[in-house]
Amino acid sequence: MTFKHITSRDNSLFKQLKKLADNTRERRKNNETLLDGVHLLQAYIEHFGLPKLLITAEGESTYEVGALLQELSDVPTVMFTTLMFAELSPVATPTGILALVDIPSLPMPEQADFVLMLEDIQDPGNLGSMLRSAAAAGVEGVYLSMGCTDAWSPKALRGGQGAQFVLPIVERADLVEVTQAFGGQTLATTLAGTSLYGMDLQQPTAFVIGNEGAGLSEALITAASQQVSIPMIGQVESLNAAAATAVCLFERSRQKAASTRGSD
Repeated sequence: MTFKHITSRDNSLFKQLKKLADNTRERRKNNETLLDGVHLLQAYIEHFGLPKLLITAEGESTYEVGALLQELSDVPTVMFTTLMFAELSPVATPTGILALVDIPSLPMPEQADFVLMLEDIQDPGNLGSMLRSAAAAGVEGVYLSMGCTDAWSPKALRGGQGAQFVLPIVERADLVEVTQAFGGQTLATTLAGTSLYGMDLQQPTAFVIGNEGAGLSEALITAASQQVSIPMIGQVESLNAAAATAVCLFERSRQKAASTRGSD
């Protein structure tokens, strides 16, 4: 395997990769992003094929990284200094491998039965976790409001662990319009809603989840068909937005599974 060794921050490729790592506008303009780590790269390859470029760091790499580099020996590869690589990585302890890839686009089903809508989620790790739960629970599509953080940032991708590669995601959506157009019940999660566990979730369902601190906007609560809440018996007021999302989505999955077993 041959690679280009780059040691200067003035290098044009390094500058471009740094912009992609840091800037949503740059990612959208180029339709490119950076993947961090062996697992995420393998998940991308499984669904979309080879990356455009591999980026490694000076020094010793792990066995997994070395094996993957050998496997992808035909992919152009660059090596940066340890400090330069750390500037591109979304984690405090870099994994030793990054990949430049095109941002994929999956079509949204015309009549989705199970949908997640997220309003103004700010933390990319939270968003990644929500997408990961959505993929695991069988959600068919996700809509993100204009104020949501970028689903394709390195940190959100890291949190999603491959969820973005299997979920149709519509960013910068008008969630009020999407809510009104959905062909089933739209459930806005609030502290004052009907208990989630008393809801019939076997019908077409969309969950609407709000900002980590402010919750849902009044416009979106009004547009939804009903408010739901998660009963809590402990001495806390609310759940983290990502945790609340997981509870809601998997309660729907549980009810659907129970219905399927009951009809056997």
